[in-house]
Amino acid sequence: MSGPVVLVFDSGLGGLTVYREIVRAAPAAHFVYVADDAVFPYGALTPEALVARVNDVLDAQIARWRPDIVVIACHTASTLVLPHLRARHAMPFVGTVPAIKPAATASRSRMISVLATPGTVARDYTRDLVRAWAGDCAVALVGSRRLASLAEQAMAGEAIADDDIRAELAPCFNVSADGARRTDAVVLACTHYPLLLERFQALAPWPVDWVDPAPAIARRTVDLLGKSGFDVAATQGAEPAQMVLTGGVRLNPALRAALGEFGLRQIHIAPVASAGARLTPARTG
Repeated sequence: MSGPVVLVFDSGLGGLTVYREIVRAAPAAHFVYVADDAVFPYGALTPEALVARVNDVLDAQIARWRPDIVVIACHTASTLVLPHLRARHAMPFVGTVPAIKPAATASRSRMISVLATPGTVARDYTRDLVRAWAGDCAVALVGSRRLASLAEQAMAGEAIADDDIRAELAPCFNVSADGARRTDAVVLACTHYPLLLERFQALAPWPVDWVDPAPAIARRTVDLLGKSGFDVAATQGAEPAQMVLTGGVRLNPALRAALGEFGLRQIHIAPVASAGARLTPARTG
């Protein structure tokens, strides 16, 4: 068979951290990266609106690109939409799961934090993972309202203040009541967050393991492609990667240059129409 078509999907640019790992693992694949940036961030939508929106976007892009596999590189979408997508489409889907198990396994202090969006923190799915894999750990679930947007701004060349990042990270770093133990692992449970990893490492009050799910997602993708008969280890040149934006709001020269570093130079703007009721914001407060 020729190289497979791999479609990587996210609400914005965070899925690039997953895309990068899959490209390394399957260099012969043909890649399409789809960002629904017109509606970013997904946490502002009700669950019903989010499911409808992702279905709208992916129905159109699957019909256009006919991928052999789809990677949902978004924790928020994965926890809600995967069952609907698998019922609608025949190809395999790979979701994104908070890397709580490996963080708990590696933790020596038995104190870990899960840094996510508020929506992911609130999901029963996330809390079930904590109960299943980190029952003997003190787990801080930290819902950041700003980090995903800060990552997008940084990619577009905007200056991000250190204090803004520190404020979002601070609840992740905790010390036990007796002072003998402290957090030693932070789960990056939003694919946007590794885009700021160097800043996190520099601004953290002490060193921790930052646990990124991207390598595990890449391994799962390669495994499923191999089972479908594709030679994913081949190193022959693949077709240029394609990128689809539903809005292109931040597409300035700085962002184009940053995307080029990911190998994404062919960029398409493809607006997706959704009924107004489907885009009702979630209630906050």
